[in-house]
Amino acid sequence: MSTLKTAAKTAPDAAGNTGGRVLKYVDALKEAVEQEMSRDEKVFVMGLDVDDHKALQGSTRGLLQKFGPDRIFTTPLAEDAMTGAAIGAAMAGLRPIHVHIRMDFLMLSMNQLINMAAKAHYMYGGNIKVPLVVRSIIGKSWGQGPQHSQGLYSTFMHFPGLKVVAPSNAHDAKGCMLSAIRDDNPVMFVEHRLLYPTEAFVPEEQFELPPGKSRVAMPGDDVTLVGISNMVVECLRARELLADAGISAEVIDPIWLSPLDTDTIIKSVKKTRRLIVVDNGWTMCGAGSEIAARVAETLGPEGKFQVERMGFAPTICPTSPSIEEQFYPNPARIAQAAHRMAKPQAGEWTPDPERAVLAYQRQFRGPF
Repeated sequence: MSTLKTAAKTAPDAAGNTGGRVLKYVDALKEAVEQEMSRDEKVFVMGLDVDDHKALQGSTRGLLQKFGPDRIFTTPLAEDAMTGAAIGAAMAGLRPIHVHIRMDFLMLSMNQLINMAAKAHYMYGGNIKVPLVVRSIIGKSWGQGPQHSQGLYSTFMHFPGLKVVAPSNAHDAKGCMLSAIRDDNPVMFVEHRLLYPTEAFVPEEQFELPPGKSRVAMPGDDVTLVGISNMVVECLRARELLADAGISAEVIDPIWLSPLDTDTIIKSVKKTRRLIVVDNGWTMCGAGSEIAARVAETLGPEGKFQVERMGFAPTICPTSPSIEEQFYPNPARIAQAAHRMAKPQAGEWTPDPERAVLAYQRQFRGPF
């Protein structure tokens, strides 16, 4: 029996029924890995500090005691070499989960990931599989700064052979992790550190959220907000602020970034004729750019719509919290951008500061 079951709370589900189970994002990740390691002895976990007493913010807690040091072990601070070892293990028939902690340091293993893992299946005529999951953390927190907070997932979206997923809630974190482990291709699993304590309704049984399907998190009619990873939560907060101004926002979570489902987004934009994509990275050549371009190509010149990209300010990630306020998109600025689109004649609008603070205190439980 999962050790998480006793720790999980019971609560009404999204439809108001009793008996729903609530888990934190980080516990949902751990439960998925624990269940899959129990089901398939080929699954193992390797990476920096995966067996540390802090257990990567709790995401690997208890796995060492349950499965032993042969199936969960720390690695040297040698990203390139250890990624090569993980790829070799995957080619040999195992299913490694390689934890890199921060996405910033995936840059040290790019040759292994791009020229080896992503291309092996093609180069060997389909005779080689690389069932590898690469976990990495993105996002701000105290003092992370230029080299510890970057969201570089759009880089990996560029390369055929890699799959990229960035779940925004605990429910999806479990389902996507199970799908990623079972996938015969390398999967870049993106985790925003601010999502770790957030809670959602999560079934105890195993379930998959396979690649290629976006979700409408909340319906609306006036503007489409597409958030990536933690920006889904920020868009939901912006949606509350916009409701005060009489604007109905539809919020969409892409979930999987590669392969990317834009059909759900296009359907929404056909209705609202306004699109704002909010990214956890820079807008230049970013995931938001790809989403906006696909919508424009599909709708064509006759499908007139407004579009705006939001993301990091065009400078290096700051360390100071006061500068972070200007660097990262936030619910108030997202709401202001949507208001300018939906009501261009109304003049500049600013959400009530007290309401903006209250929106930040709101706990959103997926999958909405």
